[in-house]
Amino acid sequence: MELAGLSVAQAIAKVYDKSRYPRVLICCGPGNNGGDGLVAARHLFHFGYKPNIFYPKQTKNELYQRLIIQCNNLDIPFINNLSDQLKQSDLVVDAIFGFSFTGEVRAPFDQVIQELKETKLPIASIDIPSAWDVEKGNIDGRGFTPTMLISLTSPKLCARQYNGIHFLGGRFVPPKLEKKYDLQLPLYAGTEQVIDITNLSGEKL
Repeated sequence: MELAGLSVAQAIAKVYDKSRYPRVLICCGPGNNGGDGLVAARHLFHFGYKPNIFYPKQTKNELYQRLIIQCNNLDIPFINNLSDQLKQSDLVVDAIFGFSFTGEVRAPFDQVIQELKETKLPIASIDIPSAWDVEKGNIDGRGFTPTMLISLTSPKLCARQYNGIHFLGGRFVPPKLEKKYDLQLPLYAGTEQVIDITNLSGEKL
């Protein structure tokens, strides 16, 4: 999760310069995707951004509670009013639902998804855009289309339907696992934690 969140922050920094997009709103869900968002918020702070976190359904899990404490130690604000904060932000990070999401979007996230569908701010989604089916994509238009997608480990099947800015992060796949599942991941340059795969979208990776 630490490496995934770092990858997200690095990808964002490559596309959305802090001089133009300093105010970043991270919308977190209750699962691993939200945890990645909490980690990314901390790294973005250290990169010079001004993150705010919207985390309406917090879990009691000790791991996530520690991530919250780390953000609190940096005085990263946790906000309650999404509508107001959207008006004061330059960029949104979608860390609501990950690849394990299935079924219907329930409260309070149904309203969150709707507000993100209506905002004109750029949105960077972690792993898959929230409310998308991991294989079939944006079924019946229930989700939104982000301006940037940061796939983790490997792009999911739904990414074949995505045509925006696309980065791959999560440089932690063991060679044996990559070979077992024939992932055919691109090579990361030097010590980079992310790679721009925008022009590879739709191809097998």
